[in-house]
Amino acid sequence: MIGNRVPRRKTLPGAGPLGRQCRTEMEKGVMERYREHLPLTDKTPIFTLGEGDTPLVESRVIAQMVGCGGLYFKLEGCNPTGSFKDRGMVVAVAKAIEAGGTSIACASTGNTSASAAAYGAYCGLPTTILVPKGNVASGKLAQAIAYGARLVVIDGNFDSALEMVRALTDKHPVVLVNSVNPDRLQGQKTAAFEIIEDLGDTPDYLFIPVGNAGNITAYWMGFTEAATSGLASSRPRMMGFQAEGAAPIVRGKRVDAPETVASAIRVGNPANWQPAVRARDESGGTIDMVSDDEIMDAYTLLARKEGVFCEPSSAASVAGLIKAAKDGLDLESATVVCIITGTGLKDPDSARRLDDVSMEEHPPELAALERALELA
Repeated sequence: MIGNRVPRRKTLPGAGPLGRQCRTEMEKGVMERYREHLPLTDKTPIFTLGEGDTPLVESRVIAQMVGCGGLYFKLEGCNPTGSFKDRGMVVAVAKAIEAGGTSIACASTGNTSASAAAYGAYCGLPTTILVPKGNVASGKLAQAIAYGARLVVIDGNFDSALEMVRALTDKHPVVLVNSVNPDRLQGQKTAAFEIIEDLGDTPDYLFIPVGNAGNITAYWMGFTEAATSGLASSRPRMMGFQAEGAAPIVRGKRVDAPETVASAIRVGNPANWQPAVRARDESGGTIDMVSDDEIMDAYTLLARKEGVFCEPSSAASVAGLIKAAKDGLDLESATVVCIITGTGLKDPDSARRLDDVSMEEHPPELAALERALELA
């Protein structure tokens, strides 16, 4: 039954229910809400674009398909720039300002660039973004341009761009805001706190896309901190999924020319490879891979059966869930959360490429419309 679940609330000392404020108040960002759980000091500037507090939506269809006791989608595309990156970016930029930084930079397949550019613009920081040539979705590129970032196109893949920006920030007084920056992961872990608050405890399984592997690392960090402090009774099994054409962790070796329709996880040498492996092993979970066809099938299923429009990389979590269920994973009594990392508006071209798109043209006459709809 949809809508009959009453979330239970747990309380962190001095922070309200897991740091979240009553919705009748003006919403606060992740730094204000979770300040006691973040590396903030009295000198850290506190600001927000409204990141965090994203919905946890109960499945109506896919839960039945996979035989799941309870399935929820964490809609991180509801963050200000349309992806989970904003949670970590606000912390990374605040800490950069605290340290005296006057400029930020990142390499990006798209979502990091949009987030860095937005928070850089808000704080008046010049933002430099290195993007791989031809490998950034149009919606994400448009965001970075609109926010006024300086874009540098690299004739190579994401891994080449990251190597270059790391060298740049090592040599010059520019702050790196990719997920190798530990402040990014600190901010991203707050999504785990929100899931615990909404469910009343941790889920049994967390399915999540894996690209540069920072997000699976951050969620595990958040769940571990909650369990250690007694705010949750357990930790979930972390179920990470890479794209088949960009699956270095699964294959156990770097992929020099990663290729997948899911551009946000088109990474051949994840910066957080080892922390992701630790999250997998410590949780008793897995890191597996799904094909582009499986990703796009899940992408279409989410939109047409659940009303959730995400970018293809986000659908890797649901594709992984469906694959795991087909392989025999028993979810009958399990509570499962799939992380939907970004909105479908990030990559509108993917929707336009669906095979069965119907865009018929008819004259502006009711009779013609009735015939087309087989109502006449």
